[in-house]
Amino acid sequence: MGVTDFDTKLAVIVRDDLAVWQRLNVAAFLVSGITAQAGAEAIGEDYVDADGRRYLPLLVQPVLVFEASAGKLRTARERAERRAMPVALYTREMFDTGRDEDNRAAVRAVATAELDLVGLALRAPHRDADAILRGLKRHP
Repeated sequence: MGVTDFDTKLAVIVRDDLAVWQRLNVAAFLVSGITAQAGAEAIGEDYVDADGRRYLPLLVQPVLVFEASAGKLRTARERAERRAMPVALYTREMFDTGRDEDNRAAVRAVATAELDLVGLALRAPHRDADAILRGLKRHP
């Protein structure tokens, strides 16, 4: 199934000036937020190989990964807010913490306009997602 076979589009945006390990870390954390918000409908069945061994289920729809500058990430967040679309976020300060509680405190300490965003993720209807993602490049 392709992206257009679903009512929603699932996208991750990572900042273009991050190290590879940071991009992967940010993408993984952001997808966990989208998965938690989307609930059971977004999760498929367990995988089972020919020997009967079970593996964890995955998301049922493709994840589109984009890259953007700091400014374009801010614009995407603002567009999502104007459309009342929830987003998962990751800020630069979160690289320096080791616990979820500390991550939330790091975000809480900074005003919205001052957040040093390094990643966003969203799951939204196609029209809204396309408007939010307009002008962004797919990650190579």
